[in-house]
Amino acid sequence: MTEKARIACFNSGQRVDDHFVAIDDMIEVGKGAKRPVKTVLMSRYACYLVIQNADPAKEIVALGQTYFAVQTRRQELSDQDIEVKRRLTIRAELRTHNSHLADAAKDAGVIAPIDYAIFQNHGYMGLYGGLNAQDIHRHKGLKKGQQILDHMGSTELAANLFRATQAEEKLRREKIVGKAKANAAHREVRAKVRQTIKELGGTMPDALPPAESIKQLESRQKRLGKGK
Repeated sequence: MTEKARIACFNSGQRVDDHFVAIDDMIEVGKGAKRPVKTVLMSRYACYLVIQNADPAKEIVALGQTYFAVQTRRQELSDQDIEVKRRLTIRAELRTHNSHLADAAKDAGVIAPIDYAIFQNHGYMGLYGGLNAQDIHRHKGLKKGQQILDHMGSTELAANLFRATQAEEKLRREKIVGKAKANAAHREVRAKVRQTIKELGGTMPDALPPAESIKQLESRQKRLGKGK
């Protein structure tokens, strides 16, 4: 049982000695005498591997497997809850900063709705490797009426939030005037954000899968809030 667990540990790329530590434990055998007994101290991960490689027909093994299944599910639910909170928080911030960016773009001369749409597309193309909003919508498999930003996970939202804050700063700091210059600045900022993600070994935004509609999450949170 333990040997199978050791092999699984090794094959998963873990250091076996970090999870299975053999020691000589001294135990009393009567009249004050002691003798060494081989003992293996195991990490939680090692215990998991042992129980997963044991015979489930034995009651103690079945109980152990049930325990780890329950704990794994609890962790999954906890991780999901953290992701939901991150998405809701970043999406709210992004709404605010996109509004600030729109004001900065307007000051630069991007006034008409069609001009602002073009301005936004230049930003998307910089961050998404040449894909405009329509391309991203199609690439992500979104349906008609679904908004790109509403289906971004926290990582993708964070990249877009950084883009929005830095683009606004650049427009205001450099006092950029003119639609063409504003578009170029927006695309440049987003392209640098994409380059940073690449240098850090991150996943490109266009490679990230679409997430559940954030509107549904917001609606769910409101219902839960009313139920308290």
